[in-house]
Amino acid sequence: MKNKKEFDYYIFIDYSENLIGYTIIEKCNKNFLLSRIVQFTHFRDLRHKETYLIKIKRVIKINEIFSYIYKCRIGSVWDTLSIFGDIIDFIKENKDNSIFLLVDDRQYTSFIRLFKELILNKNILLIRESELKKSSEEYKLSLIIDNLLNIERRNIR
Repeated sequence: MKNKKEFDYYIFIDYSENLIGYTIIEKCNKNFLLSRIVQFTHFRDLRHKETYLIKIKRVIKINEIFSYIYKCRIGSVWDTLSIFGDIIDFIKENKDNSIFLLVDDRQYTSFIRLFKELILNKNILLIRESELKKSSEEYKLSLIIDNLLNIERRNIR
């Protein structure tokens, strides 16, 4: 059996219509978050989207999910460069740590073009969202930003 690599930080960049966002999760909070987000699913697979988002917003609040996320930011796609800049600054500050970096398929090419030299570090594993296995821990953690973007996009009260 192959040992699964643990990373010091997990960065997830996702896109939803006119919004882009990211979450950074520390290794020490990964298992706690995984135990609290078991109800999360990918938004596009849902039938009753509004009801699901209301429920997930409540789960996020009750479990204080934001207190276990190192950093999170959501903005307009017009802020893409600024958001990418935040992530690159974080990577530069943590260049000695191992980092898992997941980029949405739509943003992957742009991200690579802009920051190829910085992310070719041996401590960084960069993958596209479509390359994730659906049952993996990383996939489950990526559902946090996916749901946050959809809550923001739908502006659920």
